[in-house]
Amino acid sequence: MKRWAVLFDLGGVVFGPGLQHFLGFCERDFALPSNFLQKVLFAGGSDSPYAKAMKGQITLSQLCSEVEEGCRQHASASGITLPATFSISRIFEEMAAKGTINTPLLQAARVLRRNGFKTCVLTNNWVDDSAGRLFTATLMNTLHRHFDLVIESCRLGLQKPDPQIYTYALGALQVKPQEAIFLDDIGENLRPAREMGMATILVRDTDTVLKELEQLSGVQLLGQEEPLPTACDPSNVTHGYVSIRPGVQLHFMEMGHGPVICLCHGFPETWLSWRYQIPALADAGFRVIALEMKGYGESTAPPDIQEYSQEQICQDLVVFLDKLGIPQAVLLGHDWGGMVVWNMALFYPERVRAVASLNTPYRPADPTSDIVEKMKAVPTLEYQFYFQEPGIAEAELEKDIGRTLKVLIRSQRQEDRLSSKIKFHEVWKRGGLLAGFPEAPPASPILCGPELQYYIQRFQKSGFRGPLNWYRNIRPNWHWALSARDRKITMPALMVTAGKDMVLHPKMSEGMEQWIPQLRRGHIEECGHWTQMERPVALNRILLEWLEGLPPPSPMPKISKL
Repeated sequence: MKRWAVLFDLGGVVFGPGLQHFLGFCERDFALPSNFLQKVLFAGGSDSPYAKAMKGQITLSQLCSEVEEGCRQHASASGITLPATFSISRIFEEMAAKGTINTPLLQAARVLRRNGFKTCVLTNNWVDDSAGRLFTATLMNTLHRHFDLVIESCRLGLQKPDPQIYTYALGALQVKPQEAIFLDDIGENLRPAREMGMATILVRDTDTVLKELEQLSGVQLLGQEEPLPTACDPSNVTHGYVSIRPGVQLHFMEMGHGPVICLCHGFPETWLSWRYQIPALADAGFRVIALEMKGYGESTAPPDIQEYSQEQICQDLVVFLDKLGIPQAVLLGHDWGGMVVWNMALFYPERVRAVASLNTPYRPADPTSDIVEKMKAVPTLEYQFYFQEPGIAEAELEKDIGRTLKVLIRSQRQEDRLSSKIKFHEVWKRGGLLAGFPEAPPASPILCGPELQYYIQRFQKSGFRGPLNWYRNIRPNWHWALSARDRKITMPALMVTAGKDMVLHPKMSEGMEQWIPQLRRGHIEECGHWTQMERPVALNRILLEWLEGLPPPSPMPKISKL
């Protein structure tokens, strides 16, 4: 029987240690007899404080009150003196504080989802009205991002091992018992699931669990490279729209809660280029806002070229932050988005808590040589001059948007290249940016399936004029940058270079420390231009390490009443 769903218990499996294991630790810490706490917690069977809390009949604070009173009565009857520091509420707080996500199992769940499995967390959870309830809210929010379904017993009035909760879960997943695998660290919870026909795994140690799960699922989970991070689905995120001024709006998506990090994509991309970073940054405690830059998708695409100058783009971004009530943000950009975030750090430093760029280096404007002549001397930038005359590149790129994206967005891996003979910098000689490439190229593994279709839909809506207009402000951008050529970027900054980017080569970033005193660096050697999609695991690791090292956000000033 082919299995199509995996159900994970929460406590002791995905998040641990489990309640019963933790109670054993607490009994040792308080020098209490073995099973003292468990006897009180589970006394009364289906009417025990624990059972009532799991079914949602009482809240966590009521559970703590009842159990604490029960402990005092049991201790008195047993001739035991409870320590002065004894507190059931504190025990639950410590359990939350000391618990950790089982990363290998979370990664296994990601691999299973990518291989067509439905994944579910099934938890005997309580209605948390405690002072520390933000912890439970954050954990549940995280689980909903990484699993197809999260079932809490307190919402159903059922608890494990009642077979009805398993029947409900299977129905919600639309699978038969024989098609499901269930993992729990308590044998009593597994028995009814097994009797229904589900395959079961008793969780003791992670390596053994992964071996058993691999055998039952038929999916390789061991000895693999670290799996791709969880990607966000456009239909399962919050979308918003900000009117910048009459006739111009910016579309964005957001996820998470905390300090703001604003993501700015490049050409020819959409906000979905950040799909592997958004959940990871949200899990790390950030409110993630991914912009659909002006000219793209559901953001307005005004026809005027000057609308896409860096000066205007940055002015628009300031209005965007103002209208969302965001005084300051971490800004992260890629390609043209990298240029935007460096300019924001230069011209609006008070709005930038920290700044990071992927592939795009910072260089102050050089007043001694004409920018156009300087660029013409660089063969790899020839395509930018092909983009200059309105209408020419648009006609080519819009003729078959699917082909355009399949040709342009590819990794630098040998097996993903369409042709080693065609050189992008010979655009005029070849007769166009896409000339010489296959008429029906295969999609690249880094952009295929639903994600490719989403990209195609965005460009069918916006066309390419707006995106190409970003390239048609070479001189205005240079003149604006000249006004800040002697300034430095003083906030914490990160430059991530990619060893195989043929246009934005790592050598272009040499010497940035002269202008950015707090610059940190990250480098991914086996990576081309599309860093977020090509090497998301490596990139996320670099970003999260840098973000963790940032100083805390400055406190908000108090404005006295006028």
